[in-house]
Amino acid sequence: MDSPPTRAAFSQLVDLCRGLLSQRRLLIASNRGPIEYTLYPDGQLQARRSGAGHVSTLNSLGHHQPYTWIQSAMSEGDRRAAEQAQGRSFPSPIPGQKLTLRFVVPNRNTYHKYYNIFCHPLLWFLQHYMWNPSYTPTVDAKVYDAWENGYVQVNQAFADAVVDELKDETNPPLVMLEDFHLYLAGGLIKQRLPQALLLHFSHLPWPGPDYWQLLPAPMRTAICRHLLAHDILGFQTQRDARNFLRCAETFVEGSEVDYRMLKGTFKGQQTWLRVYPLSIDVAEFQRLARSPRVKEFEEQLRGQGQTIVRVDRAEPNRNILRGFRSFEMLLEHYPELRGQVRFLAFLVPTRTHLKQYQRYLQEITETAEAVNGKFGTASWKPIVLYLENNYLQALAGLRLYDVLLVNSVIDGIGLVAKEGPVVNTRDGSLVLSEGVGAQERLKANVFSVSPSDLEGTMQALHQALTLAAEERSRRAAALKTSIEQEDAVHWLAQQFRDFQALVQERSQPAAGPAPEKPTPQEAVPPTSASGISERLAS
Repeated sequence: MDSPPTRAAFSQLVDLCRGLLSQRRLLIASNRGPIEYTLYPDGQLQARRSGAGHVSTLNSLGHHQPYTWIQSAMSEGDRRAAEQAQGRSFPSPIPGQKLTLRFVVPNRNTYHKYYNIFCHPLLWFLQHYMWNPSYTPTVDAKVYDAWENGYVQVNQAFADAVVDELKDETNPPLVMLEDFHLYLAGGLIKQRLPQALLLHFSHLPWPGPDYWQLLPAPMRTAICRHLLAHDILGFQTQRDARNFLRCAETFVEGSEVDYRMLKGTFKGQQTWLRVYPLSIDVAEFQRLARSPRVKEFEEQLRGQGQTIVRVDRAEPNRNILRGFRSFEMLLEHYPELRGQVRFLAFLVPTRTHLKQYQRYLQEITETAEAVNGKFGTASWKPIVLYLENNYLQALAGLRLYDVLLVNSVIDGIGLVAKEGPVVNTRDGSLVLSEGVGAQERLKANVFSVSPSDLEGTMQALHQALTLAAEERSRRAAALKTSIEQEDAVHWLAQQFRDFQALVQERSQPAAGPAPEKPTPQEAVPPTSASGISERLAS
């Protein structure tokens, strides 16, 4: 059951939305949505909820407030559900929800170019600083084709679906777009629904212009220019927001930026930049942590001595190898810890069709085996790998850590740094990389490390393991409190409060002349991929 503060905060969110949406519609668009369909061999469809924390909060909101969610048809089940709905929106299959769903269904080849060539790995690698500029990326004709006939096409399909849903609205609707899959959609929507109020939230880090220059000028300029068509841009950190302004100033001719007020302006459209650090549904996470299955895993995982834990996807930016090497150095420098400390690594293999991920996963297992071969005994295994997608088992590990290591090279927020402290039962310490977005809010009560600093990470692990019990307890309590106060409900409420402020500002009488109407070139919906790209680059 939710704690009283969470219930109160959620009630306030519901009241805020009811007031804000009493005479206007809310629409959310994202590549992956709140519902996933599975198609079974007998032709039956089964729907299930998505597990992301912010999606969980929005699903809860859907029991009180009607809204529409547009998402990609990612599976055969999704495609069949979209076919049955004849391309229209339809009620959520979750009982009691006022949510309606709509699928965007590009052909498989278009979606492959969009998702597997342009979004992953190109944009995802770029925004996590994972390219080695001397060698990668190589932007060839295949990438240009994936941009033109994949990324642009799918963004246009999303824009078309949003416009179709909202074209008859008399009051300005609220549209929330999610993440790097939809950088262009907002600009394409604004061309045809200039009255709509648009908010785009970016889950990924936002590099500065020097790194974005790895992407060809027409692409990076189009991305920045179309993001500037939104009324509000949300980022994980202040650093990300300021980096975006630097990119807009560098790449978008005619744009004006205000670093102090975090605002950008292009062709008369003013864009507010806001920082909304993504968080977790604390009450739901704590409920799962108390479940019988988690307790079973917890009993299986218990051991003697102290425990270092990490929970991650097996991705190169997660910096898993340096974490293992720092642990190896810890055992070398402090031999008294041998046999007394174990490292439990709960790692989910992901994107294994990409060679970079295949190699990294192999290096993970080889490094763990080398450390175990060097220091392990018949009764003690220094590093224990769990290479599987077992969410409840990893949750049990988070309950048991004495030290949680989150040392990603760069990460938008690093939600595990918020998950661990709210369920841990041992007053565990957090060693947190300076490249993780959560560092901005949590740094007062963590051991901060540079992601490349093996020596510093080793010393931080030692300090965390040997920290006095009173200080451990103080830090753990402070982390838990700060995360509970800024949970997923708080994250979402911040965005609706800014929408409310925007509505109030727009309802005030204009102090100057009315803004000019869009030119015919801006207002005419594109009719072909080449037409879209020409306008994107202009």
